[in-house]
Amino acid sequence: MRSMNVIFDLDGVLLDTEPLYTQAIAQIAGRFGKVYDWSVKGQCIGRGTLEAAAIIVEALALPMAPAALVRERDEILRGLFATARPMPGAELFSRALAAGGARLAIATSTESSLFAVKAAPHQAWLSMFQAVVCGDDPRVARSKPAPDIFLAAAADLGASPADCVVLEDSPFGVAGARAAGMRVIALPDPAMDRARYAQAHLVVGSFAELTPEMLSVGSARAPTAGGR
Repeated sequence: MRSMNVIFDLDGVLLDTEPLYTQAIAQIAGRFGKVYDWSVKGQCIGRGTLEAAAIIVEALALPMAPAALVRERDEILRGLFATARPMPGAELFSRALAAGGARLAIATSTESSLFAVKAAPHQAWLSMFQAVVCGDDPRVARSKPAPDIFLAAAADLGASPADCVVLEDSPFGVAGARAAGMRVIALPDPAMDRARYAQAHLVVGSFAELTPEMLSVGSARAPTAGGR
């Protein structure tokens, strides 16, 4: 396999944490008689923390500031993250890439302190990634769908953006990777409308549908996005 640079999103791509975020926000919203479901979550997935919180507060008319929602959410999440499992096939696939000489990075909107909590149970695996860029990195002035976080990850890998491929589960992450000039493969949650991933070079349902060769920059595969 030709050497490549692969940048992974964390939540919903490497770790199965999205249900935990849903559980935490739903718990808070439920106190006010509100329902947090995919009609709201679909607008937030992949966005920066405060930006997503502001969307939730406005959509559900919660009587709290976005920053307060984040603080309360994070208190709940710290207890939940110890139970987070890898996404099916994520560890096997990323280890195969590394064994083939690929350089790997993580680009996550998660703040560094919360990333440490998520990563702690998986250090034997995640420590093989050469770079990690979090949402509070000073180089990330703008959150996804801006390209900042992906450009920072490429710089940490010592790679040109054109020589990078990104694996993302959110439309905003896909847009950010494309804005960075990178090839991008989407692995959307089944609840997300695949039509929102039209910018991706390839849309797949899981790692089981991917081979390392399909990630190669310059692949002839055209952008594709089917229905739900």
